[in-house]
Amino acid sequence: MKTWNTPAWRAGDWRGWLDDHGSLTRRLQAICPRLRVQRVNQHIAPPLRDEYHALGLRRGQRALIRDVLLICGDTPLVYAHSVIPLPGLYGPWVALSRLGNRPLGAALFANPKVRRFPLEYRQLDAHHPLYRPAVAHLAVANLAEPPRRLWMRRSQFTLAGHPLLVTEVFLPALGQYPAPDSRILK
Repeated sequence: MKTWNTPAWRAGDWRGWLDDHGSLTRRLQAICPRLRVQRVNQHIAPPLRDEYHALGLRRGQRALIRDVLLICGDTPLVYAHSVIPLPGLYGPWVALSRLGNRPLGAALFANPKVRRFPLEYRQLDAHHPLYRPAVAHLAVANLAEPPRRLWMRRSQFTLAGHPLLVTEVFLPALGQYPAPDSRILK
């Protein structure tokens, strides 16, 4: 399985999106005032294979899995996948289970006690389990055929020692917008 250590500079035009350390939701709201969050899925289940290690979980442990689309008008820009291990869900992350169609980023970046770990990057292809759900929503964007690869990033957040993992898949329509300047870290 591919690892999450692809350097962001390899992403070309996508680098600015991948390497931006601020709130992605806030960045998207600045370019799309009609941005909305659409919850696609939320359930308790085992995390993906490559998420166990990142979260320090043992095989078989379960977590709250939340998948959403960040949509400008009717066009999906980002597919986001969040994983909250159950101990954190019953602890400091309890309010996140009730977000519905509200953005997770607003809650994370509003709390000064939330710590963010470094971003990790990689290309998403059909071999990764997030590929199929991410491209399933591209039919709405009138794409005849989904791209073979998409860029994604992930970051772990902690609150009171409890981790949360957020993976963001950048969909083709986002490429129509100017990327943040990756040389300026926020």
